[in-house]
Amino acid sequence: MSGPASRTTAPESNAGRSFRAGSVQRRLVQRIGFGVLSLTALATVVPITMVVGYIVQQGGSAVSWEFLSGLPRDGMRQGGILPAIVGTFLLTLGTAVFSVPLGVAAAVYLAEYAQENTLTRLIRVAIINLAGIPSVVYGLFGLGLFVLFLRFGTSILSASLTLSIMTLPVIISAAEEALRAVPQSFRTVSVSLGGTRWQTIWRIVLPQAVPGILTGVILGLERAAGETAPILFTGAAFFLPRLPNSPLDATMALPYHLFVISTQVPGMPVQIQYGTALVLIVFVLSMNLAATVIRSRARARRQW
Repeated sequence: MSGPASRTTAPESNAGRSFRAGSVQRRLVQRIGFGVLSLTALATVVPITMVVGYIVQQGGSAVSWEFLSGLPRDGMRQGGILPAIVGTFLLTLGTAVFSVPLGVAAAVYLAEYAQENTLTRLIRVAIINLAGIPSVVYGLFGLGLFVLFLRFGTSILSASLTLSIMTLPVIISAAEEALRAVPQSFRTVSVSLGGTRWQTIWRIVLPQAVPGILTGVILGLERAAGETAPILFTGAAFFLPRLPNSPLDATMALPYHLFVISTQVPGMPVQIQYGTALVLIVFVLSMNLAATVIRSRARARRQW
């Protein structure tokens, strides 16, 4: 009796040792992977934190109510940056007005209506390629089309249209992916209950895709808010100590204003340069924070 028992337990013991060895090896690989990911995260976060901290340290003393609400004077060496703040807000708003409806509509067509064929594949490839074009090319295109050909002049309208074209590929790509991520069963149930295709898209698909669509919108608008080259040719003013009165007026903008006071104005105090950079960072982060809150609420209401 003892002989067969010993012969049957020996293989089980070997299998157990092999399983434990494999488990130890998997845990070791997992720890190494977590360590590499942690180091990568630190290598990304630490430099960004240091840059932001340095900007806050250098420019925090310049930020005051007068700096935020006053008009520039003495060749922009004194006063405030209110025209640049208002101009950046108007350009971002104009970009959203033109690009968001058109981008979401194009994404709805590609995701819900267009058939999968060579033409739609070429359109998607073109959208992806347009997202990688340098912003200065968009600026030259806006100069030729909106400023010269359509005679909008150097204005908020020209700059907003140019920035809209630049942000459209990002919005279309993100919105299409968000729409395709909505389960097909939602569409099937809606149609089976008597809903038309448009009713299904408007009442079911779009509300469920809002978080993803909003992510693409914010990415595009944040890029538009921080760009200098497109507005340099189409709508930004070097020095304009007043607020714009209409969409056909030129305007100051924070990115271009920061470029000007850093490279074109001799004797500019460093605090004003870093203070302007700090205001631009806060402006972009505020947009991101607002979008995060809206996206979180939309995800909480999502049914999948």
